[in-house]
Amino acid sequence: MPSISRRGFCNSAAALAASPAIPSFSGVKATRTPNIVLIVADDLGAGDLGCYGQKLIRTPNIDRLASEGLRFTDAYSGCTVCAPSRSVLMTGYHMGHSSVRNNTGGQSLRENDVTLPMLLKQAGYATGGYGKWGLGDLDTPGVPSRKGFDEFFGYLNQAHAHNYYTPVLVHNGGLHPLPANAGGKRGTYSQDVITEKALSFIERNARQPFFCYFPTTMPHWELLVPEDSFAEYRGKFTEKGFSMPRTRYADQPEMRAAYAAMVTRLDREVGRIVELVRKLGQEQNTLFVFTSDNGDALGILGESFFNSSAGLRGHKENLYEGGIRTPMIARWPGHVPRGATSSVPWSFCDMLPTLAATAGLAAPKGIDGISMAPTLFGRRQRKTPEWLYWELPRWVARESRFSDEVPMQAARNGDWKAVRPKPGAPLELYNLRADRQESRNLAAGEPRILARMEAFLASARTPARSLNVPPTFYWDKYKD
Repeated sequence: MPSISRRGFCNSAAALAASPAIPSFSGVKATRTPNIVLIVADDLGAGDLGCYGQKLIRTPNIDRLASEGLRFTDAYSGCTVCAPSRSVLMTGYHMGHSSVRNNTGGQSLRENDVTLPMLLKQAGYATGGYGKWGLGDLDTPGVPSRKGFDEFFGYLNQAHAHNYYTPVLVHNGGLHPLPANAGGKRGTYSQDVITEKALSFIERNARQPFFCYFPTTMPHWELLVPEDSFAEYRGKFTEKGFSMPRTRYADQPEMRAAYAAMVTRLDREVGRIVELVRKLGQEQNTLFVFTSDNGDALGILGESFFNSSAGLRGHKENLYEGGIRTPMIARWPGHVPRGATSSVPWSFCDMLPTLAATAGLAAPKGIDGISMAPTLFGRRQRKTPEWLYWELPRWVARESRFSDEVPMQAARNGDWKAVRPKPGAPLELYNLRADRQESRNLAAGEPRILARMEAFLASARTPARSLNVPPTFYWDKYKD
């Protein structure tokens, strides 16, 4: 039986990353180590962008990135919910080995976790993070300042991040008040302030290689957006209201208009970043990567109006394709093929070694991800990810806690995908080449493939740390 570990690929990835040459598609040589701008949307579905088939929501700036770069059709997030997916992205470990496997907001990266900004900072990059972190509160090993960021501005966890009119944000190790939001007022849209900080970072560091991580909260619930964006879509759709009274989310009677407006506002902010890089004369020396942390969230509500999952089965919080397949776009003029499309499967755990290789760096030994730099730069990819893996812990309702026993799991191996849709449920088997919608479970007719999948799932993970750590930073402590 062939090896079922992805770690066997690490040597080849490290060898590529260690090369001093900066990759080039067209033969254009980079004048210095490239800037990297990594933009991660929150809960943006695989079908929410025009370049992925969306017809009702305008996304001209992101669509332009795709037309001027490389668009991936089979790219995957690290998990089907926010914080675990970001842990995979930052460390290169898939969900079976990642430090953060829960979405409570309280789990932190460990002291010995090496992150992408740590690698880049050691290589002389200025590093800035702007938006939703999710991997460590203040006074934990995972706080951004201990994980490679020269500057961080935004939210530390999702208990705070999903309020767009918070009275405080976090700036490095302290609080940054937003006085116009004091007492429950809605005077300052947090994403606007966060974008301005990201733009300032890029402008201040344009003379040296910089890494700008922009994990915006849009278009995650709560579904609130300023009038200058909302006006474009108000009254445009037959509406369905949004109300979740047991949560902190504000009611939204025009859910569809608000969601569309948030996606278009996200697109506007992407355009502002791209334009600033151009004005600073850094367009030819900057790699942009755009993606989303998991699949479509509107499907949780039974909402399919925008076809946010791009016709795929499932949504955020499950491990069918609609919950984990994500948009992925890369653009670097003269280096990334222009107007190209790739169907090579890869996931968030491959991002660290890929971007490390782009900067001429070696990835840490022993991680699960491999460098996809050859694909990114239009070369032959000698080694592709043999296995992709995801999991999500089991919620024990009667005890109000998460359990690490028999998690929800999924794996992809070539065209084959196995899904354990619920903890302890029988494994389902799909051939994605023939059945993109995962509508025909082939488990009964393919016992040998099913057994191979079962063996991989059993070996792919180590036990998780405590899954029930509560966050220490709640925005509602600072309402007044």
